Amino acid sequence: MFYDRFLAKQARAADPRPRSAVSHGAGIAGMAGLLARTAVSLVYGMDGPYSAMVNVLACGVPMVAWSLVVDKVHRNASTGIDWAMRRPWRESLDISFVKLAGLWATWALIGVAYGTIRAYWTGPFLFSMWCFAWSAPALFVLSIPYVLWLDRRLIEPKDGAWAFGAWLTGTAKPPAEHLYAHLRSWTVKGFFLVFMLAIVPPNFQSVIDTPFALGDPVVLATWLIRFMFLVDVAFATVGYLLTMRPFDSHIRSANPFAAAWMAALICYPPFIMMDDGGPLDYRVGTQDWSVWFAGHEAILWPLAIALVALTALYAWATVAFGLRFSNLTNRGILTHGPYAISRHPAYLAKNLFWWLSSVPILTTGSIVDAARATILMAVVSGAYYWRARTEERPLKLDPDYLAYWEWMERNGPVPRFFAWVFGRSQADAPADVPEIPSAKVEAA
Repeated sequence: MFYDRFLAKQARAADPRPRSAVSHGAGIAGMAGLLARTAVSLVYGMDGPYSAMVNVLACGVPMVAWSLVVDKVHRNASTGIDWAMRRPWRESLDISFVKLAGLWATWALIGVAYGTIRAYWTGPFLFSMWCFAWSAPALFVLSIPYVLWLDRRLIEPKDGAWAFGAWLTGTAKPPAEHLYAHLRSWTVKGFFLVFMLAIVPPNFQSVIDTPFALGDPVVLATWLIRFMFLVDVAFATVGYLLTMRPFDSHIRSANPFAAAWMAALICYPPFIMMDDGGPLDYRVGTQDWSVWFAGHEAILWPLAIALVALTALYAWATVAFGLRFSNLTNRGILTHGPYAISRHPAYLAKNLFWWLSSVPILTTGSIVDAARATILMAVVSGAYYWRARTEERPLKLDPDYLAYWEWMERNGPVPRFFAWVFGRSQADAPADVPEIPSAKVEAA
């Protein structure tokens, strides 16, 4: 037994895990700031929307500091920045003005979309609209010195914003793929940021206002689960806000496949299909674990521990991104933390949580309700499997992701488990490598 363990350790040493684009320290720094600020909020009962946004700030600032001071991400070649270069103003000004035109036009399009979609002017989305209304003038003004400053140092300043500006102003005819890449990147940011900002205050308030009791498995698990979601939302919001080259957190590429967009959009408002009353609502005729096993603490405690652990894994998968969380994009390949266990730890944890917490085979209605709930829950899990596969397709064009994929097939616990279950060889090459036009433009 000891000899087998020794051989396994030697094998792992001979097959090192590919380097992750984000360090453990970035996530730990953000978590420390978030924990400290949440503790203060709990003590003083600060549960308002402004306090919730300060909590996001307390998460983001330490990550920025760690990333710049310790990890020195601004020195990464992937930023596309040469800090020693000072391009003459006469060479960069024209580029910058065209880029600003493209950037402002992009923001205007997003604003029109927000104003047109009625769902964004109801409920929690009103807070997002308030945030955008107050921040828009500052962003407009600050974008001018930022772009002028950055373009003098960018190795290739003609990025997606420039391509869109050039097309609008008629100063050049950029390749169509450059325009599509730019619009895809900003569509991702515009769609998901408005949702994240909307759920920050209610998510934060639920943690501050939920009772905490060590002796009750349901109460304790409920509070811990809500806190884990607070962590997830805070880190995700920071990720969408700080999509910037100097932090090396810019979007390298956004998924170009319609199937990937469909799989992602059906999981989020206003298109969500799993919500109450939606076509994939599996909760009709069911209850949750606290009802099914009420009074049976021998079952409640192990189940509470499992649900908290799964939510912790889900939150950890977001924390691991540091400043780079985003759906449908490549902002650098993660290989550390939960991503050394599974390529999709958040989806795995989320679906296992839903199965355990709802137990859809049990019902308050008829056996038909139980069958319907179970089938719909299986469809939801299938949708997340589809989502994972479609998200991987363009990533397989990235050599860093291919190296990670192959390492995970050899060493990842979850891929190895499924390889054993389905009798697949761990040496199998990744399938479904797509063909995409070679043109590639990174977002600013």
